[in-house]
Amino acid sequence: MSDMITADLVDLDLSADTKEAAARALAERMAALGRVTDLEGFLADVAAREAQLPTGLDGGIGIPHCRSEHVTEPTLAFGRSTAGVDFGAADGPADLIFLIAAPAGADDAHLTILSSLARQLMNAEFTAALRSAGDAAGAAALIRGEEPAPGDTPESTTEDTADTGAVSAAASAETAPGSTGQDSAGPERPFRIVAVTSCPTGIAHTYMAAESLENAGREAGVEVVVETQGSAGFTRLDPAVIAAADGVILAHDVAVRDKDRFAGKPTVDTGVKAAINRPGELIGEVRDKAARGETTSASRGATPTAGATPVERGGESGEGYGTKLRKWLMSGVSYMVPFVAAGGLLIALGFAIGGYEINKAPSVTDHFGWTQADSWAALLFQIGGVAFAFLVPVLAGYIAYGMADRPGLVPGFVGGSIALTIDAGFLGGLAAGLISGAVVLAIQRVPIPKALRGIMPVVVIPLVSAAVVGFLMFVVIGKPIASAQEGMTDWLNGLSGANAVLLGALLGLMMCFDLGGPVNKVAYTFATAGIAVASPSDSAMKIMAAVMAAGMVPPLAMALATTVRGRLFNAAERENGKAAWVLGASFISEGAIPFAAADPLRVIPSSMVGGALTGALSMAFGATLRAPHGGVFVVPLIGNPLLYLVAIAAGVCVTTALVIVLKGLRKPVTGTAAQGPGGGADPSAPTTPGAQQPVAA
Repeated sequence: MSDMITADLVDLDLSADTKEAAARALAERMAALGRVTDLEGFLADVAAREAQLPTGLDGGIGIPHCRSEHVTEPTLAFGRSTAGVDFGAADGPADLIFLIAAPAGADDAHLTILSSLARQLMNAEFTAALRSAGDAAGAAALIRGEEPAPGDTPESTTEDTADTGAVSAAASAETAPGSTGQDSAGPERPFRIVAVTSCPTGIAHTYMAAESLENAGREAGVEVVVETQGSAGFTRLDPAVIAAADGVILAHDVAVRDKDRFAGKPTVDTGVKAAINRPGELIGEVRDKAARGETTSASRGATPTAGATPVERGGESGEGYGTKLRKWLMSGVSYMVPFVAAGGLLIALGFAIGGYEINKAPSVTDHFGWTQADSWAALLFQIGGVAFAFLVPVLAGYIAYGMADRPGLVPGFVGGSIALTIDAGFLGGLAAGLISGAVVLAIQRVPIPKALRGIMPVVVIPLVSAAVVGFLMFVVIGKPIASAQEGMTDWLNGLSGANAVLLGALLGLMMCFDLGGPVNKVAYTFATAGIAVASPSDSAMKIMAAVMAAGMVPPLAMALATTVRGRLFNAAERENGKAAWVLGASFISEGAIPFAAADPLRVIPSSMVGGALTGALSMAFGATLRAPHGGVFVVPLIGNPLLYLVAIAAGVCVTTALVIVLKGLRKPVTGTAAQGPGGGADPSAPTTPGAQQPVAA
C-alpha cells in the first residue's frame, strides 16, 4: 500500500464540519498529487455513492468512497477531525475519515489492498492507534502496515488480506469452544454459518461486514465463512462448506450472485451495514431460525441471477415498518411498470391508427384483414388490453414476493386476479399483495416436522395461502375495497376547474421531489391506475398527461441550464447535460439525478417549482394522454398537443432560471472554491493565489 497513501494525503487536523467539506478537503490533496484529474467530477461520483447508502460506521468512522473515471490510480486519504463529521452513523459523528478513490477499471491487486484496510477498520486497536498518531508520516505508515497496531500479529495481517474465506473458517474453528475443526465432529461441533457480503461499490462495506461477522463468530463460538462479492471479484464458497452450514447470512445492498446455492437453509437477509453494526444479533437471528426449522425454498432450474429477489424487499432488520412497507410496495410497482408501458403504448397506437371507436372492434381472432388499417389498429389495441389485464395481478404478486420471496407469488397473483374479478382495481391489488405476503410469513413461522419440509414450498404454502387470501378477498374485504375504488373513480371524474389545477400542481411536485424515487413512483402509479382500463375517463387521461409532462421538466431544465450558463457547471455536469436532453425528452426523470446529487438544495426545489407549474398548466389546458410513457415521441397521441408543449416549456424555463440564479448567488470562500449546501462547488468562483488546486471552470 506504499504508493496508495503518503504523508501528503493525511490531515490530522481536519477542520471540515460537513461530510461534503471533508470529502472536498481530502480530495483536494489527491488532486494536488495528480491522482484526481477532475476534482468536481470526482466529488460528484463520491456524492452519488453517498446517496446510495450513508458511509458512516459505528465507532466514529467515515469511509466515503467510489470508483471514478477521474481517478488515475487507487488512492487513500485520511483525515482526523476533533469536532467530528456526521456521515450518517447511528452512534454519532465520525472522527476518523478515510476517502477511498479507485479508478473505474482498477485492477484486482489494488482493490484487494483496499479491502484489507476495510477489514482493519474493524480492529479497535488499529483505530485507537490512528487516534493517537502524532504526525502525518506516522499515521500514513500505520495505515500502510509498516507500523502494526498494538496487538497485531503477522498471522492476523495475513488473515486480513485473504479473500477466500478459508482462512477465516480455520481461525474461527480454532477459537470456537469445543471445535475440532472437522465436519464430522460429534455433539461438540460448533454452529456453522456461511455468509455473503456485498455493497454497491464493493470496496469498503463489503469487507468490513465480512470482518465484523468473522469477529462476532469467534466471540460466540460459531464458525463463520464469508464470501465477499466485492470489486476485486470473488471466490465462491466450496459447495461442501455450504452443505455443512447450519445457517446463512446474506448482508448485501446489491443482488447476491448465485443465491440459489443457499436455498433450503435458515437464512437472515439484510443490508450490509447491519452486518457491520450488529453482527452478533444477526448470528443470533440465524440460530433462532435454525432452532425453529425455518428455511428458504429453492427455485427449480433457476439461473445464477434468476433466484435473486429485490435487494430492498425487507430492508434491514432495524428499519421501521413504514420503511419496509414502502420498499415492499415499490417492489410490486417496479415489476408492474413494464406492463404499463407496453400495454399503454400499444393501446395508444391502436387509437392513433383506428380512432377512438377501435375499442368496439370485434376480436381479431374472428376477423382480421391483412391490408386493413383498422384490423392492425384493433390488433394493437387488443394486445395492449391483454397486457393491461396483468397489471393488478403483477402488482399484488410482486408485493407479496417482496415480503415473502417466491412462496408469496401464488397467493399474490391469485389475490390480484380476484381483485380484478370483483372490480376492486388497484386498491384491491395493493391489499391482496400485502395480505398474501403476511399470510405466507405467518405460515413459515409454524414449526414443521423435517419430513414435511420438502413439500412446504411446493404444495402446502401455495395451497393454504391461496385459500386464505381467496376467502378474504371474496368474502371479507373485497366489497368494501371495490366500493372505495368506485368512490375514487367518481371523484376523479368529477374534478374540474381549480381542483384539477391544484391536483396537477401536487402531482408535479411529487414527480420532481425525488426524481424516480418512491414519491415519484407513487404519483406515476396513481396516474397509470386511472388509464389501466379499456375506456379511461377524460379526467384520468388529463392526470396521466400532467404527470408525464412534469416528469420531463428536471432533466430538460438541467440540459438547458448547462447550455446557457455552462460556466456554472463542471465538465462532468456539462457532459451529463448533453445526455439529459435525450433522457428528458424520453420522460426519464432520472436524467437529473447527477445534478441533484451534487447540489440538492438548489436543483431539487427548482425542479419542484417547475414541475408544479407544468402539472398545473397541463390540467388547465385540458391536455389528455392515453399512453403511460414515451415523452415527446407520443405527442401525436396527446389531446391539445401544442398547449401541452407550452406547459412543458414553461416549467423547463422556470426551473432553468431558478437553478441559474441560485447557483449564481454562491459566495466564494477565501482560499477555496465556494461551496454550497449539498457539497456543490461554484466552478466560477475565483480562488486565491495560494490555493493548491484550482476548481474546474
